[in-house]
Amino acid sequence: MFNRMSYFVLFVFLASAFSIVSAQNQASNQTGATKQLYALFNAEWELGLKENPTFASFLGDKRYNNRWNDASLSAIEKRQQHRIETLAALKKIYRAELSVPDQLNYDLFQKDYEEAVEGNKYKRYLLPITQQGGIQTIDELAQLIQFQTVKDYEDWIARMNAFPVFMQQTLALMQTGAKQNIVLPKVVMERVPAQIDKMTTAAEQNPFFAPFRSFPKDISESEQIRLKNLAKEAIDGKVVPSYKKLKVYFMGEYLPASYAQAGVWQRPDGAEYYAFLARSNTTTTMTPQQIHSKGLSEVARIRAEMERIKTQVGFKGTLQEFFQFLRTDKQFFYTSPGELLNAYRAMSKKIDPNLTKVFRTLPRTPYGVIPIPEKIAPDTTTAYYNQPAADGSRPGYYYVNLYKPEVRPKWEMMALSLHESVPGHHLQLALQQELGEVPNFRKFGGFTAFIEGWGLYSESLGEEMGLYNDPYDKFGQLTYEMWRAVRLVVDTGIHFFKWDRQRAIDYFEDNAAKTEQDIVNEIDRYISDPGQALAYKIGELKIKELRAKSKMELGERFDIKEFHDVVLLSGALPLDILEKNVNDWIAKKVKNEK
Repeated sequence: MFNRMSYFVLFVFLASAFSIVSAQNQASNQTGATKQLYALFNAEWELGLKENPTFASFLGDKRYNNRWNDASLSAIEKRQQHRIETLAALKKIYRAELSVPDQLNYDLFQKDYEEAVEGNKYKRYLLPITQQGGIQTIDELAQLIQFQTVKDYEDWIARMNAFPVFMQQTLALMQTGAKQNIVLPKVVMERVPAQIDKMTTAAEQNPFFAPFRSFPKDISESEQIRLKNLAKEAIDGKVVPSYKKLKVYFMGEYLPASYAQAGVWQRPDGAEYYAFLARSNTTTTMTPQQIHSKGLSEVARIRAEMERIKTQVGFKGTLQEFFQFLRTDKQFFYTSPGELLNAYRAMSKKIDPNLTKVFRTLPRTPYGVIPIPEKIAPDTTTAYYNQPAADGSRPGYYYVNLYKPEVRPKWEMMALSLHESVPGHHLQLALQQELGEVPNFRKFGGFTAFIEGWGLYSESLGEEMGLYNDPYDKFGQLTYEMWRAVRLVVDTGIHFFKWDRQRAIDYFEDNAAKTEQDIVNEIDRYISDPGQALAYKIGELKIKELRAKSKMELGERFDIKEFHDVVLLSGALPLDILEKNVNDWIAKKVKNEK
């Protein structure tokens, strides 16, 4: 799963920063339309960073490190109006005068804006907190900032001193959401109070104090003492009281106002909203009913493959009994968090040298394997990935969940690592950031169906890379593929067909060997983030379909490394444009061979 470091950072970016686009300069021989297009790109990129300082910090741009995003309702309304005005300005640019690559940039930029304008009416911004993240996890931004100078520390102190305003804006969003019945189900929101409590500890134990536990050697001891004292004052005087205020409101009013049942269908516009989420997350016109049916057929297909593996390892019981064996037998688990972390790191070193078997182009940027923060580990997924800083100052990070190693089976680790690191998210997203003349909104943005579809497709490449020699590892890959097929069924089940939470959990348990801890966390994730889970399987199926088509039409001329370049070297795309790119490549190769 891409970029779950802070759901809140991403939420603010996606909900209010679709104006983040290219700042790249172009050659002097631009046409008039091209100059207009890139002038718009430049202006919007800079405005986007200024209005979304947390995203700027995420990218490694420190200019706005002393500020939080303006999350006020007035600012959100202003950004919506600006998007409408920007679309109007875009339409005044003569598209036919642009080069073919810039016509694509124009189209993708327009698609982003139009979708953002349409999506704004569903008021996702009124849900600033989920069990996966929010203002209660915003301190995690500090992990991605390079603290190198006194100013870096002073900027973080300034952010802490400005925190009460940020908190008040967040509370206003929650209060408005509660009044308009735009809330989340109580079953997931009950996880949040414990997360808030971890933010109310005294200064030196508080997560916001983390940057002040170490300093570069060139910062004097007297400066370190000064900065620490200022940080303690800000935490005790501004940060902690803000979180206590949040806790009072959350427990007294917000949690009681939460939905009693799971499912976005409880909103007055629930069916329309979920259909929008299905379209936007899959970049297709598929309806929730069609997606549900596709999920059911994929579940049946993968179950048959699981039965074959069960037979191969000589297990005599039913598939359900095999699942239980895989979930509980001690041979499949490590006994400590440290042992589990070392195993993940060793797994990555095993994968890396095999990439050249199926890839011609690899990213220059490295990645690391680190633990998910302890305070959110019990409530979040098995792993996630954060892309590198834009300026190369921070590598990509593959975050792994070390909470309860006794529920983290060894047989899932290979498929998981292939998905989150290489050849999955790190390879794709780092390559995307390293592309030459591609605008920044394409380098640092993208489409979930492509990004997560590529991650899931990458799991299957373990076969060609020689990494599934152990049948249990191969069963782990099938379990992960089943996991994404199940998502199509349960996400649509919960939000469109009105399944209750337990029915979704039971369906998951019946069809995958994932442990109960993971299954419950996953179902709760789908409940709080409707539609996002649809992207993975739909994207993977399209990539596999295009690969099969390429191989059939090109025969012996098909080169898997070249195919991967065609898929990856334009960055993340809507699936219909990806299909056009692959079809154009096939046609060009056929023509050149004649």
